[in-house]
Amino acid sequence: MDATIYHNPRCSKSRQALELLRERGVEPTIIKYLDTPPTVEELRTLIADAGLTVRQAVRVKEAEFTELGLLEASDDELLAAMVAHPRLIERPFVVTPKGTRMARPTAAVEEIL
Repeated sequence: MDATIYHNPRCSKSRQALELLRERGVEPTIIKYLDTPPTVEELRTLIADAGLTVRQAVRVKEAEFTELGLLEASDDELLAAMVAHPRLIERPFVVTPKGTRMARPTAAVEEIL
């Protein structure tokens, strides 16, 4: 099965999702999104395909969220900030031919395997 994970090796949830995929016999394409952030359109698609709102996909507890004054930001402003500061992207996103999920909780990945 083809799968892609938007991965941060320092994130425990991201490591758990990658481990789950591998336990299920799936060796995903790994995109280290901190090194290679998605474009605004790619991020918009990931979020929509996962059934989330932009605000649900942003890490509001990251220092950049407060520093950039994003509390009242529009979706477009949040997306631009997430691309410029990829630590703001909630993680991990997992994409398979069956769909896209935010792997929080990790078991959400099961729905698309």
